[in-house]
Amino acid sequence: MSYLVKPQDRAPARREELTSDPSLPTTCVIGAGSSGIAAAKALYEARLPFDCFELGSAIGGTWVYQNPNGQSACYETLEINTSCPRMAYSDFPMPKDYPAYAVHHQIADYFADYVEHFGFGHTITLDTRVGKVEPTDDGRWLVTVTGPAGTEQREYDNVMVANGHHWDARLPDPAYPGDFAGEQIHSHAYNSAEQLVGRDVVIVGAGNSAMDIAVEASKVAKSAVISQRRGQWVLPKYALGKPADQLTLPAWLPFWVTAARMAFGARVAGNVAKLGLPQPEHQPWQSHPVQSEGIRDALRSGTLTPRPGIERLDGDKVVFTDGSTAPCDLLIWATGYNVTFPFLDPALVSAKGNDLPLWKRMVHPDLPGLFFIGLLQPLGAVMPLAEAQSVLLADLLTGQYALPADADLRQQMAADHAAYKKRFYASARHTMEVDFDHYLWELERERAAGEARAASTTTGVSA
Repeated sequence: MSYLVKPQDRAPARREELTSDPSLPTTCVIGAGSSGIAAAKALYEARLPFDCFELGSAIGGTWVYQNPNGQSACYETLEINTSCPRMAYSDFPMPKDYPAYAVHHQIADYFADYVEHFGFGHTITLDTRVGKVEPTDDGRWLVTVTGPAGTEQREYDNVMVANGHHWDARLPDPAYPGDFAGEQIHSHAYNSAEQLVGRDVVIVGAGNSAMDIAVEASKVAKSAVISQRRGQWVLPKYALGKPADQLTLPAWLPFWVTAARMAFGARVAGNVAKLGLPQPEHQPWQSHPVQSEGIRDALRSGTLTPRPGIERLDGDKVVFTDGSTAPCDLLIWATGYNVTFPFLDPALVSAKGNDLPLWKRMVHPDLPGLFFIGLLQPLGAVMPLAEAQSVLLADLLTGQYALPADADLRQQMAADHAAYKKRFYASARHTMEVDFDHYLWELERERAAGEARAASTTTGVSA
């Protein structure tokens, strides 16, 4: 199996409104970004009673530019790093006239069309904050929400957390020594190149956002520097004349085949260390992929200057570990995000160092009824994975699927977590990594196994 949505796969638009079955368990979905709407659709089609609460006044999460919820990491030039057919939901391909890598407003429109097409927009309550989620004594969940009508509490059998993980900005801790006279922002606060015009800009980071902002700064800033403590392999978006991620392999193949493919892509693209960035100390498959079509030209042209990590800040300049300095009046920290759940007591659930082990990245073994949707970082797009998670959980709530026995579930969770931690170098950005196609393949097999377990329980046959 290989995931590639083709135009003919789109399901017909829904005309009638589905009614929920009051005999089925109730669910609260937190967030109406790409993962939350996938969860809402799965629950709606399973006729499960649920509410979906969204902090902002629009669906789409981080892909809504200047999202009123204040949590979007979207900037003016943001485009997807996964090609459209690999990012689309399984029954709703993106429009044929979209480019290979769509821009943010096209993705936001796609999500809005998805909700309208399948007719579940009425299940989403906008402009509503989920303030607290607490377990009750009888095994349910008490959810406190605040919206236009005020604050209220509602009880649910289940909660699906889909609040995203690209909104709580992570800054260097401890902070770098020295005093700085200029402006400092996290990349989350970056909106457009207007913020860079005519300024001495230093961008700190080695991920996709750092690359994008650095390329823009190289075009409009007075001076542009990118500072990296650790080198990264920058992979190409295209290979053999087509989007690189569409050169798919069977999902059942061992990971070393994917690793070999990524290594080949890195060699073809060329090592950016030859242009002055740090030499990567890991193999291309040992970190989350970084892609940029413009970083090499910016470095070659001299409009972007590479520097190693920062040693200290010094008034109107930055001092780097090699002793060099750069003038700076705008320092942009593209240093990633914390994984946090402000509505959950940290004593109940927290992701220290962004690490929260979960079974199949969605089930907490000690908290029945609390599920996580899209809390993963794939070698690909989150959306199809969130969709597959949501469908499996909807089957669980309707009784068509049964989880593994507790001991088996915990053993699988520990083994998967250890395998992925071993595969990627130790970093807060690698605590939720999964292999896109292999994860979908595993979830498909698990869903079939769980359906057999559920049927065995129903008929009284031991599994």
